Amino acid sequence: MPLSSIQMIQGMAGVQGTTATTATQSTDGSGFGAALTGAVDNLQQMSSTSNELAIKAVTGDLTDIHSATIASTRAQVTLELVAAVRNKGVDAFNEIMRMQA
Repeated sequence: MPLSSIQMIQGMAGVQGTTATTATQSTDGSGFGAALTGAVDNLQQMSSTSNELAIKAVTGDLTDIHSATIASTRAQVTLELVAAVRNKGVDAFNEIMRMQA
């Protein structure tokens, strides 16, 4: 996957700029939590923008149908990405809980 595709996905999820070096990593998980919070907030913003443009398209006030299509697709892809990250997190948690002490 080209680097530009990875950067675009990170931008969609609202986690751009969260690359950490070993000197700045924290062990309390606050960075991961902040990244997930930012991703969900960004998803909500994309979804509301998509809904607004869809309403404009239905009422006939939209001048550029391409912007509505792009906003809708971007919101859909971001939702799928956030859901996949959530599912992997739940799977990891379940796997940890199955470990024997």
